[in-house]
Formats: sequence, structure tokens, C-alpha cells
Amino acid sequence: MPKIAHTASIMPESAIRKLTPYADQAKADGIKVYHLNIGAPDIKSPSGAVKALKEFKFDHLPYSNSSGTFALRRAIIEKYYRRIGIDVDIDEMLVTVAGSEALTMVFQAVCDPDDEVLVFEPYYCNYNALALMNRVTIKAVHTDISEGFRIPPVEELEKHVTPRTRAILLCNPGNPTGVLYTKDDLMKIGDLCRRHDIFLVSDEAYREFCYTDEPYLSALQIPGLSQNVILVDSASKRYNLCGARIGCIITHNKDVMGVMTRMAQARLCPPVLGQTVTYGALDADRKYFDAVRKEYIARRDFTHAALNAIPGVFAPLPTGAFYMVAKLPVKSAEDFAKWLLTDFRLDSETVMITPAAPFYNTPGCGLDQARIAYVLEVPELRKALHILEEALKTYKDNIQ
Repeated sequence: MPKIAHTASIMPESAIRKLTPYADQAKADGIKVYHLNIGAPDIKSPSGAVKALKEFKFDHLPYSNSSGTFALRRAIIEKYYRRIGIDVDIDEMLVTVAGSEALTMVFQAVCDPDDEVLVFEPYYCNYNALALMNRVTIKAVHTDISEGFRIPPVEELEKHVTPRTRAILLCNPGNPTGVLYTKDDLMKIGDLCRRHDIFLVSDEAYREFCYTDEPYLSALQIPGLSQNVILVDSASKRYNLCGARIGCIITHNKDVMGVMTRMAQARLCPPVLGQTVTYGALDADRKYFDAVRKEYIARRDFTHAALNAIPGVFAPLPTGAFYMVAKLPVKSAEDFAKWLLTDFRLDSETVMITPAAPFYNTPGCGLDQARIAYVLEVPELRKALHILEEALKTYKDNIQ
């Protein structure tokens, strides 16, 4: 019998989705499942996106330009990036199949097999799968929950740089921690990239969800680093268009953009309907983002307070995105998360969370932690976190 490739055989399961069959079975049994496991918010998409889809007419659906339609690229630049103070030319951007393809292209463009990319752990676990598919090695710099996942001094980060290091990959604000990197953090990281002549890949999909008074600094705005920065972005979270699968890559580095343009040609084009919907979403004004931000702050504050009120639970306050990592009074958050779906019921309801260990690269880290996505309205969060509290009481009794 023919064998599959070794790389394919060791492809990791998604920590976020691997427990889905248990949730599906619970629902089939008539159980309501509160989803705190995945970044799929209930926030409405901008009305312009809905309008664009309703008004879309066609008798056939042709390819678009491989880099995305000219109209969409121009609109992204003029209606979004220039509004937030980032100057980009249209030939410095290409539209991708969401942020996932963008990151895949980045790995392919800047790394040869066995080259290294530095990340801060815990980090978005799908980076592992994307890196593995491209024979790239992820090297993690540890941050600790007890310190609010604050990044270590740059001297510590520099110890991890080797001759095979090709890039530092940031998610800012961070998934799963909700950490928002400060201007000082970014300046120090940028200086390190400049001195070692490596790329800074900045995943800024959650840029609009920042909860401090400090102005957001994009990696593209770090002075003197224009040739090192590759920005990865997405419409998925910003406009709650996860299913549209539209993202983009931006860089001032012409060599990198040239390579990525040829990669884009090889996969033909991003989804045309997704581009159409995203184009419509770009009409969203500041009021839309302000309202969404206000709603997320309310959800964050409630979730943070409710989690830390549960005996034995600790969760630092996130300053961005819509996730937080919580330390639970269990030995294995994965076993607990599975048990929630298979065994625990409170008035025919339960809750789904994501184990945090797969967000770490260091063996043994995060085993008792879970990522909580506060993507439900506060009344729903109140029910979900009450279920979690009652479940922890029962689970603790069962394992004693």
C-alpha cells in the first residue's frame, strides 16, 4: 500500500477544532453548547458588505487579477490604510485567501527548508501547521502567564537568533493572549531585525481591537525598517467576514513582493465573491469600529472578572483582540475540555473551550491553561462562565 509523505503524517490537528466532533455529538443529543473555543464572533458584518453581496449580479464568474481586483486593492489602501496613517502603493499589496495563505506565502518567500522563524509563545497554533507544510522551523521565545505574557528583554530574545533565523513573527494584538505590544517593544524588536538583517512579519488581523489609550503602531510605521517588514492582514476579524476568506500582504520590499506576485499567479486568484463582499465592508466608518470596540471591552471586562472570581482560576487582563488565556485548577485542560463536551451537563447545557498547550512550543507548558474567546454577548457569557464554574467544582470532586 502506498505511503503518504512523512510531513503529511505528522501534521498536527487544530487545537481549536479537534474537539469539534464531541461538540457536534453533544448538539445531536439536544445539548446547547456555548462556544468560547473559536474566534467566530456574533458581531454583525458592516451593512455595506451585506449590500454588496445582495446586489452582486452575474451570468458567469470569471477569475480576477491574481493580486486581487484593482478596485479592491485601491479601496483597501484609500479607505483603510491611509485612514490609519499607513502609506502604501498599489504594487506593494496583494490580496490573499485570508491571512492563512498570506502567512504561507511569507514562509515560502523568505525561508528555505529548515530555516527558523522566531515567535513568542503562546502563539497562534496554526503557525505550526503552516510552517511544517513549508519545512520551516518555529522557535519559541517563552512568555509567562504570571507576568501577563510580557515579552522578555531584547537581550533574551537575541539569544535565540542563529544563522538560520530568517524572521520574527508577531501577532499584534496577540492570539491567544490578547497582548498588545507597546511602541517600545516594537522599536526594540525592529532594531534587532535591522541589526541581524532579518524580516519582521507582523500579523495585524486584530489591529482594530485595542483597549489601551496608546495609539496603535503598525510594524510598517517603525522608522528605517521598510525593507524588513512584511505585513499580514485579514478582513475576517475586522469586519467579521471569516467565511469570505480575504486577506492581504503588504511590503515595501520589491523583491519579496515580486516573488509573492508570482506565487499568487500560480494559484490563479483569491475568491471573487469574497473580494466583492470585502469591498462593500470597506465603507464602514469610524462609528462601526468604535461600537465594536466598546462591545468587546464590555465582554472582556465581564469575562476577566468572572474567570478570576472562580476559585483556582487566574487570567491576566488582555489589552487587545478578543481572547484571554486562563490557568485552571486542573492537570490537563484538554481532558477537562473534552469532559465538558462528553460528560458534563447543567440544565442540558455545556461550554466548549480550547486547551492552551498546543499554543506553546516548549514541551510541558500550558497543560493547565485554556484559551477563552469572549465572542458572545454578555448575557450568554454569564451563562457560559457559570457553567464553567460549576463544571470545575464537579470535575475537581471527580478527580480527587
